Amino acid sequence: MRYGEGDRESEHVEDRRGQGGGMFPRGGGGLPIPIGGGGLSIGSLILIGVISLMLGINPLELLNGGGGVPGLPDMPRTSPGPRSPFDIPGMPGQTRVAPQNDEMSRFVRRVLADTEDVWERVFQAAGRRYEKPTLVLFTRDTPTACGTGRSAMGPFYCPLDRKVYIDLDFYRVLKERFNAPGDFAQAYVVAHEIGHHVQTLLGVAEKVQALKQQALQRGEEARANALQVRMELQADCLAGVWASLNEQLKRRLQPGDIEEGLNAAAQIGDDTLQRRSRGQVVPESFTHGTSQQRVRWFRRGLDTGQTQSCDTFGAREL
Repeated sequence: MRYGEGDRESEHVEDRRGQGGGMFPRGGGGLPIPIGGGGLSIGSLILIGVISLMLGINPLELLNGGGGVPGLPDMPRTSPGPRSPFDIPGMPGQTRVAPQNDEMSRFVRRVLADTEDVWERVFQAAGRRYEKPTLVLFTRDTPTACGTGRSAMGPFYCPLDRKVYIDLDFYRVLKERFNAPGDFAQAYVVAHEIGHHVQTLLGVAEKVQALKQQALQRGEEARANALQVRMELQADCLAGVWASLNEQLKRRLQPGDIEEGLNAAAQIGDDTLQRRSRGQVVPESFTHGTSQQRVRWFRRGLDTGQTQSCDTFGAREL
């Protein structure tokens, strides 16, 4: 990716590296909190417009900015604990701590700045306000509003505090153990988590969580997992949309970058990870999608550059 000394670095980064472990913050916990209410159906859920109507715009219009920006409703403090599409079985917590101005953290700050610039303009063009999330750098474990975050979980987004958490050593594991090197692969990881933030701002995350809780109360764990898969694939698609619009806006891509991102998506599919760790694949336990599905939805967002192409909940086939 093309970044230089003059490129903006996001100020919305909290560096906790080297601060040690964390207990649960007051009011926090790692267990799902049931959501009250009912009457939601998969038809009324997600995207009878939430993304395709709210953000159904010509992506080229985002380059011209937008108009008034009424605030979006806050998401209730109800959500499962941290979960990550990069949850790598057996990934150890690391103790090595780089200086705060190291090359990798500067790269992540620049990627985060690019996500801010793109999504802020997309939301403005739709007449809405984009609330910038905070990205937290940590080592080993750290307190979050969703419970204790750990390096072994991989990068994750907590909707309760609207923060993305990442131990940068994950990138070493991604490269060395999963053969997914490259700076665009690293940017894809951040963009996917920011995709979850977009889902939170649009109310998608809240509605999905409500449906998942209803399914679990009926003992339908496979159904809850299937909803989560669609949630994760939508975040992959939104990461692709960001990459497409960011290229229009910033011209960041270099030869081989797209292949790096697609390879990263393929390496962390549920089927691929299960085959490596267990030696067998259990489809009903999938929570993030197969390698083929993750590549397909990331590619769809990348090829179209349109948020309305990311309706994974309305798709008959994933």
